Amino acid sequence: MRKIITLRRVLRFSALMGAAAAVRSLVRRRRRIDLAGKVAIVAGGSRGLGLVLARELLRRGARVAICAREEDELERARVELAALGEVFASACDLTSRSDILRFLTEVRDELGPIDVLINNAGVMVVGPAELMTVDDYDEAMRTHLWAPLHAMTAVLPEMRQRRTGRIVNIASIGGKLAVPHLVPYTASKFALVGLSAGMRAELVKDGVYVTTVCPGLMRTGSPRNAAFRGDHRAEYAWFDIADSLPLLSTSAEHAAREILDACEHGDPELVTSLPAKLAVRIGALAPGLVQELLGVVARVLPAARPGGRARRTGAESESPLAPSILTALGDAAARRNNEIKPEK
Repeated sequence: MRKIITLRRVLRFSALMGAAAAVRSLVRRRRRIDLAGKVAIVAGGSRGLGLVLARELLRRGARVAICAREEDELERARVELAALGEVFASACDLTSRSDILRFLTEVRDELGPIDVLINNAGVMVVGPAELMTVDDYDEAMRTHLWAPLHAMTAVLPEMRQRRTGRIVNIASIGGKLAVPHLVPYTASKFALVGLSAGMRAELVKDGVYVTTVCPGLMRTGSPRNAAFRGDHRAEYAWFDIADSLPLLSTSAEHAAREILDACEHGDPELVTSLPAKLAVRIGALAPGLVQELLGVVARVLPAARPGGRARRTGAESESPLAPSILTALGDAAARRNNEIKPEK
């Protein structure tokens, strides 16, 4: 008798899950938009994931605007993207609200009303928390919280008026789990996850769908342009290797396709890569255990050292381990994705 009751419960649960999946599929189909002809902005679109997203948007027929601070880097990206479709590029300091507003005005003048906003710009400082400065936290918050907020509040009036729009905020697995040696980064990404989820809840009624993306490790080539404190060569080595290994990381191209599919369907949240999805689920079920495990991880990462407060880029932190065969996939991504400055 007990086995029969258990079987009935299993069948009811299965039926409930099947019905929920069917409803979700129906809702996603009804919300789906076609990106062809849409005006899409990729903030931080000159290299790395942003550049890959811009490529994929153009392949889907969107009209794309990109911005970044470094003009030479931006021009290289613009020339490449122009071969794929209509693209507008303009230098912009995304930590400046006035610069963001100026850029958005230029986009409207060049391409028309904005349909899709992707907040992708990011900064990263890697190293022990005791070596981080207040400026590191301030830079991370201005880039990951205030810049998306300023951009969102600037495009929302027109999206609300038309009762349609898509906003994608690229957060991180670091916005779900507090990764050691990345405290300014994770603190600001946690803030972005909260902002994005809150905006999502309030904007659905206006026909505007906000998607929060929390990527796991991706092979974009970006460690070369991250900043490192402490034992910078050791810090760069572990980070670059983890970012390159196929079992731990996913390709930026695969992630970009997933992100734009989520954007098209107005999904609330996307976590990319299987390791990241597992980590988030375990963190939700056993947060205390995950915190203890992260404490163990912190113990094996490079220790702070006297005089290690200097900030160096990944490109300045190479060692026999990075670049090496262990970072080959990441190094190839760096070459593809405009992460390496050409020699003059």
